[in-house]
Amino acid sequence: MACNPQRDALKAEVKATLALLVERAPGKAVEVRIPPFAAVQAVGGHTHRRGTPAAVVEMDAETWLALARGAMTWAEGVASGRVHASGERSDLSAYLPLL
Repeated sequence: MACNPQRDALKAEVKATLALLVERAPGKAVEVRIPPFAAVQAVGGHTHRRGTPAAVVEMDAETWLALARGAMTWAEGVASGRVHASGERSDLSAYLPLL
């Protein structure tokens, strides 16, 4: 597999910002998915153990990084359809931006 520095940098930034989210919003109530790079569980509340989580947030890497950097608000991401959030506690606006 060929090395792709841009993709590697994108992946590293996604993982680093997701780690910040977990640090600031510890818990396992919400699964945050940024395919194909990573998924984490965060936010306090009911702990997810197996199967489909009760609360899921999913978006592409560019959208996640725009939210993490403050270049996009949570409301803008949801309204535009770039952020898919379902379930209790899936609104991450209280934790963003991260940087």
